[in-house]
Amino acid sequence: MSQRDDLLAGARKCLVEKGYGKTTARDIAAASGAHLASIGYHFGSKDNLMNAAVLEASSEWGDSFQAAVDASRSQEPEQRMRALLGSVFASLPEERDLLVASVQAFAQAEFDEGVREALARGIAEGRRELAAMILGVEPDEVDPGTVAGLGSLVYNLIAGYVIQFVVDPEALPTVDQAMDGLRALVPASG
Repeated sequence: MSQRDDLLAGARKCLVEKGYGKTTARDIAAASGAHLASIGYHFGSKDNLMNAAVLEASSEWGDSFQAAVDASRSQEPEQRMRALLGSVFASLPEERDLLVASVQAFAQAEFDEGVREALARGIAEGRRELAAMILGVEPDEVDPGTVAGLGSLVYNLIAGYVIQFVVDPEALPTVDQAMDGLRALVPASG
């Protein structure tokens, strides 16, 4: 593993153990076994490193439910959405620490332009990827309007469920309840 990778691993460890706001550069250096100055060399700042760690971990989390959606690729969008929610809901307990750190990172965006820009790029990519998953197409096949509509809707559903889970895990609906809620918004035409 390179020193850069060690720093990312150390930052992720600190995210889990101390949270976004309480992690110092010294904490990351100690957790990674790297020199303190290497943070600036590889990432420019501790905040840039923390952002990279949150985004990397979030991307890996997204990859984990891509497989569930891919398995339902031949089905209708509703079944792909069900697969996505099922995979997301199932992964929430094991990813709790990452999710708490992610929520903390979003709170930092108000006060740090670098955090805001990094998160905005991650959200834009996530919206495109999620729209593609639901439609069963490649991300480059999704037009900007669909990213803005479907991608935003799915992204916000997942983000909302993450926040619900972080605050009150017992209040999270079942996948069936979530799907029933979506169907109530857009009744089947008949």
